[in-house]
Amino acid sequence: MLYNLLAPLAEQVTVFNLFRYITFRTGGAMVTALVISFLAGPVVIALLRRNQGQGQPIRSDGPESHILSKKGTPTMGGFLILLALAFATLLWADLSNLYVWIVLLVTLGYGLIGFADDYLKVTRRSSRGLPGKLKLLLEIAIAVAAAWLTMDKEAAPLAQALALPFFKNVLLQLGWLYLAMAAFVMVGACNAVNLTDGLDGLAIVPVMIAAAVFGLISYLVGHAVFSNYLQIHHVPGAGELAVFCGALVGAALGFLWFNAPPAMVFMGDTGSLALGGALGAVSVVTKHEIVLAIVGGLFVLETVSVIVQVASFQLTGRRVFRMAPLHHHFEKKGWAEPTVVIRFWIIAGILALAGLSTLKLR
Repeated sequence: MLYNLLAPLAEQVTVFNLFRYITFRTGGAMVTALVISFLAGPVVIALLRRNQGQGQPIRSDGPESHILSKKGTPTMGGFLILLALAFATLLWADLSNLYVWIVLLVTLGYGLIGFADDYLKVTRRSSRGLPGKLKLLLEIAIAVAAAWLTMDKEAAPLAQALALPFFKNVLLQLGWLYLAMAAFVMVGACNAVNLTDGLDGLAIVPVMIAAAVFGLISYLVGHAVFSNYLQIHHVPGAGELAVFCGALVGAALGFLWFNAPPAMVFMGDTGSLALGGALGAVSVVTKHEIVLAIVGGLFVLETVSVIVQVASFQLTGRRVFRMAPLHHHFEKKGWAEPTVVIRFWIIAGILALAGLSTLKLR
């Protein structure tokens, strides 16, 4: 909004020229989201605690320590993230940019699905929320709509193509199959983050790291000179998503203040589905879907651990891990919760660096 209001006045008031720079507005969005999180956090948490009573229902089949240590902690803290993220994005981004609205559509749409899921869990005092099939159907519908809008916005040959990292100017043309692939990326990302969100602070830091990486990728992809130098595919207008990613980093950092062990609030599906969907949507717009699997490799590992566990048990009757997702396996092995969380953060950081290396190794 500030860009649309003030940037046109730059010739009359020189200082307003700052609002033309994506880097300046990205920093502004980050600080704004962080401040909103700090200011609104105590109010939101108090409101959630007052209305939820006993807090988030704890799964009886989870680690035994969680039943005591996490009982009474309110959920739906993702609302705080979305509040800060949406306000900061709308304040600092170019609102005439369609990509900003597409990513916001996915983020807030998945947040609404997660909110409904969390609400049912809290009111029913059960770990079961929305029916799985309905939840998946809604996620697919939003992802397909976003993918179609992205395809319609992008010009050939990028519109229906998958870019391959490590290769110069290589595009795999998928035709209308790209719609299904892009939707799979968004739905997969949202559920992968959801599976990872099982310990205090475990999911939010890897999300923050991935958002920072994709903020840089968005800026480079949207900049004709930098994208040409790095020999990555230029997507005009995608640079504006750096502002969104900056807001996401700020909102995530602010939420971590309250979610750090021992957590005062859980993000719930309201946050995890929205954040995963946001990363998936940004990767689709920037044509870095495969890179997301590297940068967000921790989320991939957590998801694969669940798939392997279920498949092994159904086929052989034996479990590969002591408990899935993977973070619970290490808890069962005797690792303290902070140890699991911090080591997983380190892994997320290493994978983020690996993902960044794809920008130059071509």
